[in-house]
Amino acid sequence: MSDASLWSLKGFTDHLDIWIKSESPDQDLINLVTAWMLSRFEDPYQGVRREPGFDNLWWGQVPLSIHDGTVVVCTYTIEETTRTVTCRSIAALSWPV
Repeated sequence: MSDASLWSLKGFTDHLDIWIKSESPDQDLINLVTAWMLSRFEDPYQGVRREPGFDNLWWGQVPLSIHDGTVVVCTYTIEETTRTVTCRSIAALSWPV
């Protein structure tokens, strides 16, 4: 895959840091969420769905992130013209979502 086909990610590191500071997840969960986050470079549509009623808001559960009755979810917007994915939040929500 060429660099030209990759998407630009914005705000993911900041929201990852906020999630880590507020929820204190274990290192395995941090690694899992980080790997999922980095997969957005190649395909931001994989495993997420558009939220009805919101302009261009996408969300999804991080696979395998169910832990202590919660699951990690992420919301973001996708701008196709600039190939930019902008994170809006990363949080653990009560399972099921």
